[in-house]
Amino acid sequence: MSEATDRPADGDAWADACAEDLEAEKARRRAQYGPQPGSAAEELRKLVDAVADKVASLQSPLLGVAAQGAVQQVIRQAKSAVEPVIERNPDLFDHLAAAGNELLAAYRSAVEGQEARWTRTTEGAGGAGTPKKAAEDPSDPRDEGAGGSEQIDLD
Repeated sequence: MSEATDRPADGDAWADACAEDLEAEKARRRAQYGPQPGSAAEELRKLVDAVADKVASLQSPLLGVAAQGAVQQVIRQAKSAVEPVIERNPDLFDHLAAAGNELLAAYRSAVEGQEARWTRTTEGAGGAGTPKKAAEDPSDPRDEGAGGSEQIDLD
């Protein structure tokens, strides 16, 4: 037998089997964890729709029919302004989300660094690793109450 007759007629059997396995794994993960979030543009669209639905469902007796009509008009105008931006620039929102994550990571790093410096400066009186108590240090800003403030150096 030659190699051509040893192989099945379908040359993409391996690719088909891999695709089936991948789909089965995706279905298992959806069942276990729920649906994956969409792109940032899709999530923004869902947010706008959810806010519009929530505002529309608020039927306040204090607002008259004219005021409720004005609120509905504002909602329609906001949706009509957001939709074209989302349609023309879907990648923009993904980039903005990524930038927001980077800013959050930078902020978190700065705060952790400041906490580490603050912890090092408050150690000592009670032994290594034990923070000083405010009662032992009259200059401790933690004992000043609501009026105390401290400048945080972020560099």
